[in-house]
Amino acid sequence: MRMTVARLRRYPVKSMGGESLDSAELDLRGLVGDRRYAVVDEAGFLASGKNTRRFRRRDAIFDYTARMTDDHDVLVTNGRREWQVGDQNLADELSSAMDARVTIEADRTAAHQDEAAVSLISTATLDWCAARWSIDADPRRLRTNLVITADEPFTEEAWEGRELTIGDGVRLRVTRRIPRCRMIDVDQDGAVAEGRWLRSLGAERDTRIGVYAEVIDGGTIRTGDVLSPS
Repeated sequence: MRMTVARLRRYPVKSMGGESLDSAELDLRGLVGDRRYAVVDEAGFLASGKNTRRFRRRDAIFDYTARMTDDHDVLVTNGRREWQVGDQNLADELSSAMDARVTIEADRTAAHQDEAAVSLISTATLDWCAARWSIDADPRRLRTNLVITADEPFTEEAWEGRELTIGDGVRLRVTRRIPRCRMIDVDQDGAVAEGRWLRSLGAERDTRIGVYAEVIDGGTIRTGDVLSPS
């Protein structure tokens, strides 16, 4: 089976819902505009679905969705109203929803991605999870950038340390499998978390699914583009 890009998804504000794309520009930071902004509290913690040294659990963030316009403005909606990032009314709205004083900040000093520029998973892996554990293995639960067609589950894990060429010359290097947290069992990004995915991953897959990749050569990728490992 020829492997192709089945889905592209971008998340302009970290942990908010994202947007599906037919094409995307990649640079060394990943999909242009992906995780460009994050919701940050007065102590410098980023709003997320988990507590770590960097993040604070603020589940209200899942009630919002962000998209980037052709002019690279970022708009945020709660399904009733829409605000442009930079609007004080948006900061006030988020502060009220999260019961903490927060702002939206761009990633000027550190990337807002968890560990790497791009995340990807194969359709075969998602299908295996759905059949094995009787869950809704929607890739939006994983907040994955690229979904790749494949015949065999976990094909992408064999690419660790290898380069991938996509379309007309975009090159990625797969770095590692992705460890997962409670966020995959939270309703988010339009996906309902039907079935406890994390528990099954912990029992059989060391809580890991999907892979991270870094960008070697950027450019444009499109759904339907052929992907070739080397």
